[in-house]
Amino acid sequence: MTAGVGDAPTDETERHDGVTIGLHWCTLILLLVSLGAILGLRLADGAATAERALMIHRTVGVLLWLVTLGRLTWKVCLARTVRLPAQMGQVQRLAARANEAALYILLIAQPITGVLQSVFRGRAFDLFGLSVPVIVARDRSLAHAFQSAHAIGAGLLLALVGLHVGAALFHHFVLRDGVMGTMWPTSAQRARSARP
Repeated sequence: MTAGVGDAPTDETERHDGVTIGLHWCTLILLLVSLGAILGLRLADGAATAERALMIHRTVGVLLWLVTLGRLTWKVCLARTVRLPAQMGQVQRLAARANEAALYILLIAQPITGVLQSVFRGRAFDLFGLSVPVIVARDRSLAHAFQSAHAIGAGLLLALVGLHVGAALFHHFVLRDGVMGTMWPTSAQRARSARP
């Protein structure tokens, strides 16, 4: 019989704390909205629609940056540490830690490169529905450099998220070691025990 997503580990101490889990899934939702806004920008049939999609993308990017800083602060100060399964090899452990570190780095860097790209265009832009005035004179070379960095970072971020999701599914469906259950929003066992 296949274990449910939250079946293993069954001990509540073997799950991440609620704040960590909430911030993890909030990050995913923000990433999906950001990606959806970029798709909306590409499919926009007019300047107003394109500008609205770009404003949503920028705003979500800043929110993502703030959530990531919150996640890192929580992780360092108060988060519950969950041990990786004992059967995981050293290479697999290193790969998991490297992927996590790279994701954090990109989640911090991406919004910064995006905002700097907008700033160095030398035009006012919308953020959170408000107009950000011109801060510096237009600098084409810097705007282009930050645009390139943002595009490369986006590709790397999508690749790392894909690896992260693939690893979680591999742990759940192939290894069945409970790793995915440590970050799942609700414990399947808790849900079963709550039934009458």
